[in-house]
Amino acid sequence: MPKSNITILVGTTKGVFLVAGEHDRTGWTVRGPFCDGWPINHVIGDPATGMIWAGGGGDWNGAGIWRSSDGGDNWDVVRLTKGQMDEWAANDPDFAEMISWSDAPLPFGETFSQIWSLCSAHGALYAGTKPAGLIRSRDGGASWEQVPSLSNHPSAESWNPGGAGLVLHTIVPHPSDPAKLWIGISAAGVFATEDGGLTWERRNRLSNAETCEEHSHPAAPRDGETGHCVHNMMRASGELDLLYQQNHHGVWRSNNGGRSWDDITGGLPSTFGFPIRVHPHDSRTIWTIPLNGDSQGRFPPAAAAAVWRSRNGGESWEDLREGLPQEGCFFTVLRQAMAGDDRNPAGLYFGTNSGSVFASIDEGDSWQEIIRHLPTILSIEVLDRV
Repeated sequence: MPKSNITILVGTTKGVFLVAGEHDRTGWTVRGPFCDGWPINHVIGDPATGMIWAGGGGDWNGAGIWRSSDGGDNWDVVRLTKGQMDEWAANDPDFAEMISWSDAPLPFGETFSQIWSLCSAHGALYAGTKPAGLIRSRDGGASWEQVPSLSNHPSAESWNPGGAGLVLHTIVPHPSDPAKLWIGISAAGVFATEDGGLTWERRNRLSNAETCEEHSHPAAPRDGETGHCVHNMMRASGELDLLYQQNHHGVWRSNNGGRSWDDITGGLPSTFGFPIRVHPHDSRTIWTIPLNGDSQGRFPPAAAAAVWRSRNGGESWEDLREGLPQEGCFFTVLRQAMAGDDRNPAGLYFGTNSGSVFASIDEGDSWQEIIRHLPTILSIEVLDRV
């Protein structure tokens, strides 16, 4: 059977791995690690050109974005901020020579330490940073500019870090309107622009604020707003700006582009989880992976893995367990570590902090572990060039 270029793009604590499958989404093979073993928080690809971008870094490397134009065979890095290695190299000529260091100034100095999220849409490439900020490239990632209106938002001084720090981890474009963009920050919540980033509106309001009970957890809804520690967010297909988010304290749906949010957690085994996934063609079908809570270990309830699916926009849920470990399962699936393809039936993929990749080619009804023993998986995306 002829092969297609379906590749799972895996970001890990030790570089990028590329998991390639055959036309029928079997026969998976893995290549890597790439990107010199940098911690890579997010990897995305352009199905039209095959271009791949990987964002990451940290205190040692500084922040940077790696690029490959040939399917991952060769990579180059655009360094954006300084790391500890720059200080070492500046004071040690032998070390500087060993790493081919240059003392050329970096565009953002020491402004941020990591790239946390990437998004390619409407001829622009966006990147979210730690601490939370948004930068943009108009030339495929060769050069970058800050989007200052977000960093200068009137609420910025009140933003608080989540467990991983103050990170801009989710960037959601509109499919046809380049002026519309949504972003998620932990722990500042959801922001939206409808003028290409000139201005931003904070969108965390509850639809039923008057009846919402107070919660003791700091990430829980209160004061008329959802918990600001949004973990992941997706826009559904279609004309309506239908959004779903997995929050630190529940799963939420917005029928109006984030202007108000409805709690759809009822029926799930816990309020805590990281990823959310929306069906590519059915706006009412969604998946999430509940965990047992941040104070209980952040692993599947009862140590039995399950992906939970709703076919009616979160009004009811069903657990999908076939092929997933049901005893002694203590892995975590992080916020960017679940993705899907656009085929029919839709394929789903998730990665674990124990280094496994699981795949379903029947919309979650059954699962198979296709790769194991990778480093801690931080992100999963799919590049499908059918």
